[in-house]
Amino acid sequence: MSTIFTKIIKRELPGHFVWEDDYAVAIMTIAPIKPGHILVIPRDEIDHWDDLSAALAAHLMGVAQTLAKALKQAFVCERVSMMIVGLEVPHTHLHLVPINTMEDANFANAKMAEGEDLAAAAHKIREALVSV
Repeated sequence: MSTIFTKIIKRELPGHFVWEDDYAVAIMTIAPIKPGHILVIPRDEIDHWDDLSAALAAHLMGVAQTLAKALKQAFVCERVSMMIVGLEVPHTHLHLVPINTMEDANFANAKMAEGEDLAAAAHKIREALVSV
């Protein structure tokens, strides 16, 4: 059975994409901790991040680094946190969150976002990617 991420990748469900290549996508999460919170996801359904091939893990990290630079430009933040939690969806995904404090990386602060807010954040990130 396909994960929700696979359904989004296949356009069976809507998603706000900020990155796509042959191996990975990055989308806005529907329940961001902070504005700009994105998920970097391999196209292949791999449940545990430690089961990723070394090449795919390196690719995801490279995508995350590029996106972190764009997030720093698009959102005023001191750092971009990266977290791999993996309990909510059985499909590896990296959380990238613009942060200024440790509290900014607390999942207890996640709230459902409006579609317009996600679209606007995605647009800001895509614009920043042009100059990264």
